[in-house]
Amino acid sequence: MPELKPLSAGHAPAVLAFELANRAYFAASISDRGDDFFDRFTDLYNALLAEQEAGICAFYVLVAEDGSVLGRFNLVDIKDHTAELGYRVAQHAAGRGVATATVQELCRLAPARHGLRTLRAAAAHRNLASQKVLTKAGFVPVGPADPTHLGGKPGTWYQRDLEHLRRVE
Repeated sequence: MPELKPLSAGHAPAVLAFELANRAYFAASISDRGDDFFDRFTDLYNALLAEQEAGICAFYVLVAEDGSVLGRFNLVDIKDHTAELGYRVAQHAAGRGVATATVQELCRLAPARHGLRTLRAAAAHRNLASQKVLTKAGFVPVGPADPTHLGGKPGTWYQRDLEHLRRVE
């Protein structure tokens, strides 16, 4: 059974392998990270861990039983009990409910672990799979997303209120 884990230094090789194996797949629906990302991976990865340690962001990986990464799920720009959700799932795991289930899990743990009351996520208009994940996970469209936020692609902001989940936990 895949497990959602906070990103750690030990995940670096599996995260790099995940990003490389799925680069073309991701580039079809979201902005490509570019060669610089891969050339500077270690430095950028360490910067993510530092942001996580500072409480600015919270990064998670969905790890398969064999230790490979099936997906990345990120809570960025945490402030005022709000964060932006971003995620990407391996091509071989796509279309199987993995993203939806993991986003739902992250919505349940975000209030208790990170003090969040609201999550926001942007999805490009042509990224129908991401829109479907967000709506199935309880997000609602709240307005247009700036295309510069989505690599020049037009899109929509989605939002989910987590207050009721705070009271449950």
